[in-house]
Amino acid sequence: MVGSPGAGKTLLARALPGILPEMSIDESLDVTRIYSVADQLPAETPLIRHLPFRAPHHTISHAGLVGGGNIPKPGEISLAHRGVLFLDEFPEFGTRVLEVMRQPMEDKVVTIGRAKGSLTFSANFQLIASIPVAFSLQHRSQSG
Repeated sequence: MVGSPGAGKTLLARALPGILPEMSIDESLDVTRIYSVADQLPAETPLIRHLPFRAPHHTISHAGLVGGGNIPKPGEISLAHRGVLFLDEFPEFGTRVLEVMRQPMEDKVVTIGRAKGSLTFSANFQLIASIPVAFSLQHRSQSG
């Protein structure tokens, strides 16, 4: 999405999970497992019934996006599984961060390897990115 600040890009992105079809019980269980492993399942929510909406800040590391750590946990890509991953101010995200998204977007999974073994997390999400109109106009004038 391209637009001026305040034009409603984030509002539109946040609305998408509400207009997509509801998750089946199997899909809800799939998402709930990911949130449970990531230790982000609220105590009062035993089953996630709403499509996830994740909007990480552009300063996120590639490990924060795809997952990792000493004890590997899912990152934002997996937490957006079956929902929406919104990258606001898309040009501000680092090149390396964006490069690590390519394979998970193609394969719909993220595999994190460690010396003790590897873990695979689901990562089937809809990507929405926003670009400020000023960046779009600047980019057009430089390339045209």
